[in-house]
Amino acid sequence: MATAHSPKPYSGYEKNLSKPTNANLTQVSKGTPCGELLRRFWHPIFMSSELGELPQRIRILGEDLVLFRDLSGRLGCLDLHCSHRGASLEYGIVTEQGISCCYHGWSYAVDGTLIAAPGEPPTSRITSRVCQGGYPVREHAGLIFGYFGPADEQPPFALPDAVMAADNDLHPYYLPFPCNWLQSHENAMDPAHSVFLHTRVAGVQFSESFGILPSIGYRTTDTGVIATTARRVGDLVWVRVMEDMLPNMAQFGATWEDGSRRKLAVPPAITRWVVPVDDTHCITIGWRHFNNQVDPDGRGRPQEIGFNKVDFLGQTGERPYEERQRVPGDYDAQVSQRPIAVHALENLGSTDVGIVMLRRNLQKHIEALQNSEVVNQIPGMHTGTFPTFSHDTVLNIPTCGGDDSETITQIREAVTDATVATFGQTVDMRREAILNTLRERGLC
Repeated sequence: MATAHSPKPYSGYEKNLSKPTNANLTQVSKGTPCGELLRRFWHPIFMSSELGELPQRIRILGEDLVLFRDLSGRLGCLDLHCSHRGASLEYGIVTEQGISCCYHGWSYAVDGTLIAAPGEPPTSRITSRVCQGGYPVREHAGLIFGYFGPADEQPPFALPDAVMAADNDLHPYYLPFPCNWLQSHENAMDPAHSVFLHTRVAGVQFSESFGILPSIGYRTTDTGVIATTARRVGDLVWVRVMEDMLPNMAQFGATWEDGSRRKLAVPPAITRWVVPVDDTHCITIGWRHFNNQVDPDGRGRPQEIGFNKVDFLGQTGERPYEERQRVPGDYDAQVSQRPIAVHALENLGSTDVGIVMLRRNLQKHIEALQNSEVVNQIPGMHTGTFPTFSHDTVLNIPTCGGDDSETITQIREAVTDATVATFGQTVDMRREAILNTLRERGLC
């Protein structure tokens, strides 16, 4: 007989699903705790290829904005509604010096300065007292970035070392998701989902090796949280280091990796951000990396990467509904958690340690910001390139027979230790440190 504390079948009527969302981490408007944290960092907001000669209306962090490139080639990102009478600047006319409102011709520079109010008399001082809200924007490798926080707290514009590698061919992509940003970003610290969603439940989506339940460990770092997985694949042990970087960035290895070939510290194949549009919509935006280390066999498909498309399954809602039911992907799992996932209704288990760490890390930095502490100074940022952790390593360490799960965990920890110890150093130094650490611990 069920007790008061044991699960009860057919208990739908008794379930209380009216729980509040975790507003502290999910709301993104100006003035909200998480919204203010997010505004202290640069975010990719659009693809360069999608910004043509006409202004583009966008919505980021709950703000309605217009993005444009003036006829001199400068990027501007301004409040959507003209400071005069509120007409939308999506209907503005792009000029050599900025953009002019269609209604009365008020003209703004890319920084929001009102440079002309042609209907006003020559004696008018309106241009000296009106300024359109505007935000700084930058462009790199096909992505447009914006900073939406206080001007005096703007950090340097910097990108991960994996992105800035000299031999890298970057392909940008932009994927809209109709759900809160956090439930999409949390995927970065949920390696267990690859075992089930991408392999065991509805068939192999990436490689069969993802279906091997790995040894998983997590670490909090100066930049966020890292998750390390280790799996045995025959005589090889495949170790993958994934990373979450504050507040909404992540890096991963290739989706086709199967741990069947020896390699050391191969850099990530994906760098992406999950940028809030508002509380119930977000965009996954970033780059796929192509180089001889990441894709030596040419398995990536650059022609399938771009606006609302990327070259691996299940990242958009474009597939037929029945197909998505039979073979669901990340999009379906994340969006179906409700427009805003309700943390109070979750029953977290041992596979969710990374999710808890990510949330706690966000909360810690929200509280630090509320205490007037600096939260956006990533190590190395002042150089324009900051160091990262993510890589794939596959080691030839045959089993001695029987259950070697403890050995795999030790290998995972050794690789993680070497990865953390070489933060900010070259890939060659990281590779050497991994091998040295394994030798010192008698693991190879």
